[in-house]
Amino acid sequence: MGTKQKVKIWYDAEGDYLEVVFDEDVACTFQETDNDAVMEMVDPAGNIVGFSVMAVSKLSKEKPISALLYPLAA
Repeated sequence: MGTKQKVKIWYDAEGDYLEVVFDEDVACTFQETDNDAVMEMVDPAGNIVGFSVMAVSKLSKEKPISALLYPLAA
């Protein structure tokens, strides 16, 4: 087994917004994904450090949502 990493999860019920962050100590930018509800969080080196999901309560309860996360080219 590898090293464990802390993940932080926030949910804003009023904004219906979920955010999952793998590394909170790094500056990042948001980028679109192939799913309109999901944005990826990318650090300056192109590493994915988290993601957000908008309008969580409106997502299908029948199947999971999916999105492709694309890090920046090295």
